[in-house]
Amino acid sequence: MSSGPARPERARSLRARVTAPPAPRPRWLRIGRLDLVFVADLAIAVIAFVLTNSALAEANSTYGAHHKTVEIIGVSFVLCAPLVLRNRFPLTAWLASAAAMLLVGRWIIPPHSLGTAAYIPAGVLVYGLCLYAVSVRCATWVVITAGAVTVVGALIINAPTAAAAIVLTIFLLLVGTFVRSRRSGREQLEVAERRHEGERALLEERQRIARELHDVVAHHMSVIAIQAEAAPYKVADPPKELVESFAEIRASALSGLNELRRVLGVLRSETPDTAPQPGLDDLPGLLESARNGGVTVTSDVSGTPRPIPQGVDLSAYRIVQEALSNAMRHAPGAAVQVHLHYGEAALVIEVRNDSCARGVQALWEQPGEPGRSDGGGHGIIGMRERAAMLGGHLEARPAPNGEFLVTAALPLGSGPEGGP
Repeated sequence: MSSGPARPERARSLRARVTAPPAPRPRWLRIGRLDLVFVADLAIAVIAFVLTNSALAEANSTYGAHHKTVEIIGVSFVLCAPLVLRNRFPLTAWLASAAAMLLVGRWIIPPHSLGTAAYIPAGVLVYGLCLYAVSVRCATWVVITAGAVTVVGALIINAPTAAAAIVLTIFLLLVGTFVRSRRSGREQLEVAERRHEGERALLEERQRIARELHDVVAHHMSVIAIQAEAAPYKVADPPKELVESFAEIRASALSGLNELRRVLGVLRSETPDTAPQPGLDDLPGLLESARNGGVTVTSDVSGTPRPIPQGVDLSAYRIVQEALSNAMRHAPGAAVQVHLHYGEAALVIEVRNDSCARGVQALWEQPGEPGRSDGGGHGIIGMRERAAMLGGHLEARPAPNGEFLVTAALPLGSGPEGGP
């Protein structure tokens, strides 16, 4: 079994935990895609290499020419080259610079062997810049380790100057930590500003939707309620059934208008709605409303009814509501059976239409996406989404005996709470 693809992924994950990505450069530090900080590091490395090679060659000839030319060039290169990696790989650059300082100062050119200086200046410069990069971008434990290694290395290379090296190390680490904290605070502020901008855009969109609903839907529902109230008076001696039907229409319109106003309040509010949401305790009223709409509804419950999570309670109510709405819309006069079963792990809902529900069956069997109503709605799809949101599932299909069956299983364990 090959683990090749997993190794680069593990390496990237390790680097992400150890080294933070470079901060975005301001515009004045970039020319197109060219990073001027990298250009500066490259220029400093080249200049330091040239000056170090020249100074070491001159000192070597002055102090007896103990080192070959290739050694001088090699020492200049290994001391200056790590600076090129500092921007992209700060930890690697510091490790390379530390190894070069130890190798050169301990074995190749010991302190004071080519002059009075204990260290080669270019090596100290490059090492300091690499250590600063580590303190700015690496994890805290890496920064502490780098500081400890620096102190130990200074003692190994030249103990008399270790105190100055420790002071310089502490200074660089403090400056790097200060810069990192400032940068972190700035990034957190930018994240907060982006989040607030998103929240403001969301609130503006919600207010726009609320205006549309108020100007269009609420207006039409108000007209329906007014016309339903006035309609019986337009007929002399209207039948009692007609008056009751218009009264039900008016009551349904007013109920929908009140619900719409609650939704508009949610859309216009910056805080979550705290009004109670409907649940299975409100199911008798929902069934009675369906009966008044011309649907014969029977219901029964099996298992042991008990308190259930709020999201499951709300979603169960909405699924039954949508199933009854489909029956009223597509098969008026149909007989509907609603069955709830409280199981150990899930609440099972069955809504069954009898053979009169030809309209719902035709809706299911028509070409196109199942569950899409002829008016472009997404009733069955919406029920499925509610069930899936809670980790359950829903089926809506014609049954073998000619009935139309909606079955939903909603887990009762811990899971995401459903929304309205």
